[in-house]
Formats: sequence, structure tokens, C-alpha cells
Amino acid sequence: MFQIKTFNKISPSGLERFDPARYSWSDEVENPDAVLVRSAAMHDYAMPENLKAIARAGAGVNNIPVEECAKKGIVVFNTPGANANAVKELVLAGLLISSRRVIPAIDWAKTLKGNGEQVGKLVEKGKSAFTGPEIHGKTLGVIGLGAIGIEVANAARALGMTVYGFDPYLSVDAAWHLSRSIKHATSLKDIFTVCDYITVHVPLNDDTRNMIDAQSIAYMKDGVRILNFARGGLVNDEAVIEALSTGKVAAYVTDFPSDEMIGVEGAICIPHLGASTPESEDNCASMAAGELIDFLENGNIVNSVNFPAVSCPRSGACRVCIIHKNVPSMLSSISAAISGTGTNIENMLNKAKGEYAYTMVDLDDSPAGLADQLRAIDGVIRIRVIE
Repeated sequence: MFQIKTFNKISPSGLERFDPARYSWSDEVENPDAVLVRSAAMHDYAMPENLKAIARAGAGVNNIPVEECAKKGIVVFNTPGANANAVKELVLAGLLISSRRVIPAIDWAKTLKGNGEQVGKLVEKGKSAFTGPEIHGKTLGVIGLGAIGIEVANAARALGMTVYGFDPYLSVDAAWHLSRSIKHATSLKDIFTVCDYITVHVPLNDDTRNMIDAQSIAYMKDGVRILNFARGGLVNDEAVIEALSTGKVAAYVTDFPSDEMIGVEGAICIPHLGASTPESEDNCASMAAGELIDFLENGNIVNSVNFPAVSCPRSGACRVCIIHKNVPSMLSSISAAISGTGTNIENMLNKAKGEYAYTMVDLDDSPAGLADQLRAIDGVIRIRVIE
């Protein structure tokens, strides 16, 4: 029976996918086969030797020591796209509230309480202070065309905006979902110089940190509106605060408030509500559970952040799953070890991701001692035999 340790409260939509005859789960499991987590920090978690996989019910994996897991042969999964609709809807709200000054208008309307029949006249007299442009006919730049970026781009186009998209790593699968009317930007400068609104949807790493800074803002149109529902570190707060004070940036909407940004005129700070919908939590939990089940039962890897995607139907009497370093002669060494047992290889699939690789081998028999022979190969990190 597989043991699943849960961190945080996991939606029943995910837990219900585990067959009680094959799985048990709780937050008290001490030596789990896999972990199912949402936002709990796992950097100080002592990874037990039996741990084979961690599934994050969400897209970001900043709370998981991904590289340490790779070194130990622990596959880390995330759930890209499961919360895309929830984030898209909040981005659309961000577009509107960055333009129409709805929030300060609501705050002002509260001050009219107690004026009795004069409220109507005061509203008509004061509303001109809160006018703002429509988004229809304006230009939106979408940086990052993953699951969320594509949904935002398509929705904005449907609302009558001209949309430019930039993503040098756009996959073929993702491109199929992108509206043909989205204009292709060949560089970030294309986005910065032509767009009235700019929304960022890329992961946070060394290449993207402070993507929006003083230099990039200088390229932008006066009165640009910037939205960040991806990660706080993508935008340099100091640069945006300065640009808000001069009017270079008309509004900044962020789902990642900082102490410096809260209370700044023109900044709209939302308390990380992007994926905070019951539908999103259900989708993420269900997808994460499905990834763990397929990996534990079949060895398939789908949506891993530290190992390559390797998936195929099972054939033969057993499947051998090998996590190893991406080094020369590894496949020949694996094949030689298997051939030495007199067992026939029915199917073999190998892919690499950076310095790590994953090989799945379907055999017509399950020879004794094979796992030990494979473990002895230099560069092999982990072996699993699934019968």
C-alpha cells in the first residue's frame, strides 16, 4: 500500500482519487512514498529515503527544494493550467480596476454616509474625479504565453483589445490554444514600446528577476498600466514607485504586496488571490493526485519541474524505472545489465532534462537481482521495479 503524506488542507477532489485499497493518506505519515502539498514550506523537511515524489497542488514550487530532490531522485510535480481560469479572471478584474478607478471611487462613496437625501447630488458632483479609460480598443502586452498567459490574451482579445504576446519558449501545444488574432512580439522591447497595458506571466528565476525595472519602464508609453499576477520578484518595486510618482506609470496592480508598495498612490495591492477559488483548489488537488498515481503505479512522469516528461502505456511483465545522471554510455550500461540476465526488452524510453535523465524499460520477465545490478552502475540515482 502506498503512503501519502499531506501538507496543508487538500481538497477532497484530490484525495477522492486515491483508491483506499491501494493508498492511505494523512498529515501524520512518517515514511511516505509521496507528498501532496499546497503552500507549506518544505525546505526544512527531512526527506525520508522512501520518498519518491512530491506533487504541488499549484504552479509555483518555490516552497519545495527542487534541486535537492533531484539529487535524491525525488520527482517534483506541479499542476500547470489547473488554476489558469481563476488567475485569468482576476487579471481581467485588474485590467478594469487599473483603468476605471473603481476602488478609490468606492472608498470615496463610503465617506458620503450620513448625508441623507444629498447623497445623490454629491455623487453626481464628485464622480468626475474618478473617470478612467475603457480597455476596449487599447493595446495589451502579455509577457509569457503559458496556460495563464494564453487565457488572458484570448480573453482580452474577446473584449476588444489589441493583444501582443511575447514568449521565446512558446510550446507547440500551447500555440494551438492561442487565438490567431494575437500579434507576435519578437522582443520585450516590442511589448514595452507599443502597449497601453502590460501583464506578466512568467516564472521567477535569475533570468526574469526584476524584468520590469527602471530601464524597461523607460521604454514604455507614458501612462502605462502594469499588472503582475505571477511573482513579486518579477517587478522592481522601487522603480515602479518612482514611475508612479511621476505619472510614467498610471497604475500598478499586483497580487504580491510588499511593505514598500502598500499605500502608494496608483498601486493596487491584492493579497495573493489569483488562485483562491474553490474551483481552482479542486482542479489543482485532482491534477496533483493524478500525477502521483500515474507515477507510483506506472512510473510515468507528467508535469515534473526537475525531471523530463516520460510517459507510455505499459507492456511486458514488469517496468523498470531508472533515474540517473545525464551522462554518456548510460543507456548502453543499462542495456548490458538487462541483457546479462537473459531478459528481453520489450520497450525502452529515455529522456533527459539538464543534468538528469529518466529511463523506463518494459521487460518480458522480472529477473532476480536486476535492481541491484542497475544500482551498481555509476551515475544511477534511483531504481524502481513495478510489477
